[in-house]
Amino acid sequence: PSGKAPTQLQINQRIKFGLVTSFLSLLSDLIDTGFQPDAKSASPMNQAVSYHLKEAVIGVAPDFSIDYTKLKFSRGKLNIPYLYDVEPVAGAELKFTWSEDGVDSKHKDGTDMINVVAYEPLTNRFVMLTGAEERSALEFSLQLPPDLVGAEVYCYFSFTSVKKKRLHSKSVYVKKVVVV
Repeated sequence: PSGKAPTQLQINQRIKFGLVTSFLSLLSDLIDTGFQPDAKSASPMNQAVSYHLKEAVIGVAPDFSIDYTKLKFSRGKLNIPYLYDVEPVAGAELKFTWSEDGVDSKHKDGTDMINVVAYEPLTNRFVMLTGAEERSALEFSLQLPPDLVGAEVYCYFSFTSVKKKRLHSKSVYVKKVVVV
C-alpha cells in the first residue's frame, strides 16, 4: 500500500478491472477449459482478463462497460465453420446452425462438440451448454428459460475436440436476437 492518493489513471484501471473480473467470473468454467495456460504461466482467467481489458472495455470514465460483441471465452486452433447463424424459435429456443466445411482434418473433426452461450445483459444472465452437439449435426437448439421471451440476447459458440485433449476453437460472437 502507498501513502499517495491513486491517480485518475489508476482509479480508471481499477474500475475496468472490477468490471471485467466480475463479468468473467460468470464464465469461469468455460474460460478454464477454453483458454490454455501459456508459457508465462498465466492462468486461463488471467489471460481472459488481459484480453477483455485491452479489447472489450468501452466507454469513458467512470461509465465503462463491456462490448458484448468482443466477448471471448475460448481460443484455439480448431477451425470455425465458414457459415454460421442463430435464429430464435418460438418457445424460447435459439437454433444455432453451421456449415459443413469439407473433410475432417488436423483442426476439424465431425466429432468436435459445440459449446453454446446466450447472454442477457439486463439481468446479467448467461445460459450455456458445453458439449451440446457434434459438429457433424450442423445444428443445435438451446432451450432458454421462458422468462427470457422478449429479451435481447447475445449469442456465441465454440468447438471442443473430443479426440485431442486441450484442442478448442476460438469463441465466436454470432449476433444479437430477440427471444420469442
